[in-house]
Amino acid sequence: MNTDAQADWLQQFISKHGGIAGTVHERHHDLLELRASVNIPPKVVEVTRTIPKGKGMAGLAWERDAPVQTCNLKTDTTGDVRPGARAVDAQAAVAIPVHDDAGQIRAVVGIAFMGERELGDDELRELREAAEQLAPSTVND
Repeated sequence: MNTDAQADWLQQFISKHGGIAGTVHERHHDLLELRASVNIPPKVVEVTRTIPKGKGMAGLAWERDAPVQTCNLKTDTTGDVRPGARAVDAQAAVAIPVHDDAGQIRAVVGIAFMGERELGDDELRELREAAEQLAPSTVND
């Protein structure tokens, strides 16, 4: 499941931005497919291997073409956070859409942080710019 390049990139992305866990999902037809994860419990990996548009934070980021965040994965009541995400040992989290050269969403990068907080506009902008640096996968399905 982890492609080496994406797993390495994800680990660096998480470390640089002070996160503790994260994911890379790539769009494949009408689903997001998990390509890399760091510090995500096996149960969550299993239930997030594929994500339809509009489901959970990653699916909503794809649907809305905008970052989707929560201050606390464990207590979120917006409906944006799926029950399985509560198993991740983190609180604040954001799912960020990544675009191809034509402006279409090609992936969603997730990052989770210790501590409850809302990410400000400057931090979200920095995370978005960094997420857009994700290299396209060479995985052929």
